[in-house]
Amino acid sequence: MTAEPSDIPAPRTDWLAEARSILVLLLIVIGFHSLVAKPFYIPSESMMPTLLKGDRLVVSKYPYGWSWVSPSFHVLPPLKGRLFGRVPERGDVVIAVPPGETSDYIKRVMALPGDRIALRGGVVYLNGVAVKRQAMPDRLIPIDANVPCDQPQVADRRIVGPDGRLYCSLPIYRETLPNGRSYDTIDLGEFEQVDEFPEITVPEDRIFLMGDNRDQSADSRVSSADRGLGGPIPLENIGGRAEFITFSLNGGWKWSDPKSWIDAFRSGRAGTSLHPAEAAR
Repeated sequence: MTAEPSDIPAPRTDWLAEARSILVLLLIVIGFHSLVAKPFYIPSESMMPTLLKGDRLVVSKYPYGWSWVSPSFHVLPPLKGRLFGRVPERGDVVIAVPPGETSDYIKRVMALPGDRIALRGGVVYLNGVAVKRQAMPDRLIPIDANVPCDQPQVADRRIVGPDGRLYCSLPIYRETLPNGRSYDTIDLGEFEQVDEFPEITVPEDRIFLMGDNRDQSADSRVSSADRGLGGPIPLENIGGRAEFITFSLNGGWKWSDPKSWIDAFRSGRAGTSLHPAEAAR
C-alpha cells in the first residue's frame, strides 16, 4: 500500500548541523577580517583632508605581516614581533593600536626605524633635511553633521560657496617625502604643542606616525596622557594599511527617515585610493 502524502513525516531540522555551518561561516569571516582585509570607519577629523569623518574604507592586513593586533577584536595579549614582518614605507596610511590600548588609530607613516625626525614651526625635518612643503589653494570641504567646522580653531573659516552651501575653507600644504611620495595636509597656524618637536632617532623596532590634519591629531608627537601615541610605536602595533574608500556618510541620516539614508551618502568619495601620489622615477 502506498502511503498518503499526509502520512509521510516532515523532515526534521538538524540544528547541530545548522549551528556548525553558522560557526564555520563565522570563522571564515573572522579569519578574513583578521588575516586579509577588514572595513574601517573614520571616527575623527585627524586625517583630513585625506580622510573625512564618516568615510568607510578597506584596510588590508597582510602588507606588513601579522602580529597580536591583527585579529579584528584584539583578543591576544601584546606580543613582541611579527610573522612575515615587513617595515611600512614612508607615506603609507596605516591603522595602529597605541601601547596599552585596544582601539585602532589611523595615521600616516612619517619616519622609519633609524630615521631622525623633528618639527620646527610645523615643518617636518627628516634626517636633518626639511620635507618639501608647497602651499596649495584652500580646500573647500562641505559642512555637514560629521564635519561641522565649529571648533574654535576653524570656526572663522566657515564660508558660503558659489553654490550657496556652507563650506569649511582650510589651508592646504602638499608634502613630498624623500621617497617621492606626496599627500596634502592641513596646517592652521602655529600650535607650539604639536608644531615644535625636538629631534629624536626612531628606535630600530618602531615607526613615527602623524595625522594629516597637523594641528588636530593625537599622534606620535602627543603624549599618552593626552590620548596620543606617546612617541614612535612598536612595529607589531601596526594592524594594516589603508587601501581605498568604499563609501562615505555625512552623519545626517535618521532611522525614521528612509530618504535621509540616501541623502547621507557623500558623492565622489567611493573608490578613492589612499596610497600617496608617487613622483615619476
